[in-house]
Amino acid sequence: MQGLPEIALIGCGGTISTLATDPLDTIDYPETGERLDVAAVLERVPLAQRFARIRAVPFRATGSSAFGPAEWQDLRAAIEAVAPTVQGVVVLHGTATIEETAFFLHMTLRTATPVVLVGSQRPLNVLSSDAAMNLLAALRVAGSADARGHGVLVVLNDEIHSARDVVKTSNYRLQTFASPLYGPLGYVEGDGAYFARRSLRRHAPDSAPAAWTADAPLPRVDVVYSVAGNDGALIDASCDAGARGIVCAGLAPGLPSPAERKALLRARERGVAVVQTSRAHSGMIPARRWLAEHGIVAGSDLTPQKCRILLMLGIALGYDTGGLRELFATH
Repeated sequence: MQGLPEIALIGCGGTISTLATDPLDTIDYPETGERLDVAAVLERVPLAQRFARIRAVPFRATGSSAFGPAEWQDLRAAIEAVAPTVQGVVVLHGTATIEETAFFLHMTLRTATPVVLVGSQRPLNVLSSDAAMNLLAALRVAGSADARGHGVLVVLNDEIHSARDVVKTSNYRLQTFASPLYGPLGYVEGDGAYFARRSLRRHAPDSAPAAWTADAPLPRVDVVYSVAGNDGALIDASCDAGARGIVCAGLAPGLPSPAERKALLRARERGVAVVQTSRAHSGMIPARRWLAEHGIVAGSDLTPQKCRILLMLGIALGYDTGGLRELFATH
């Protein structure tokens, strides 16, 4: 035991921390099942002690659909409080918003201690659950010396993903998480965690958003999803509701409808920051001439939901359009 890394295990709820009422229930358990705290999860996965000396850190037991900016800020504080005293941190989290929580932490955490978010697609006690194996894999990654310097990681289905690139691609399949443009950073095999590549994109603690502090509230930023024939009503409504920023998830390769284009220009006239991205699963949004001429920021290769987080942070830090363009180009 003395040679094992000490890992803080923070419980945020989610499927990985849930017991279903029936061993075949992979659908209704969010409403009918029992949510466990982190200590109870460990009791059901005793093999976890084989890979780490675990310090259980209670946080909250909730579905990730209830996780948002306020919870991100609280979780960030909890991680930063414990990170200096352990070799790694593992966060149990629901898969619905794990990519958003992970990306927020990836941009803002002021620690070099490896932080790994992990979830599962099936509850702990159902047939062929992936929960226990995912937890063990996350502990092995967090305890690996090779995990340092990658920023926040997401581990499921024996794959190690960067929080920047990972996205949930399927509602119920076990192989739901992928990094469509670049692929995983590495894999968890039977004898350990192996990293194959490193992202060159900047991330915390050595990036601009790490300067954000919780006393600078995150502004409202809305995502507007384009479909054929959209008018500008949703964009106008977002501005009327007080949005400081709008992310347009445009038609691939990043084009709003004609009416949306006019509404985005109206938003810019009202001082609302606008980021243009695409509803497509992957690919770069270049800084095309139309965007540059009208003060709209190209969303790089980030998903709309991650563009939203980065724009929230950029606005909170007081960035103008030029600063936002630099932020999106380098992170």
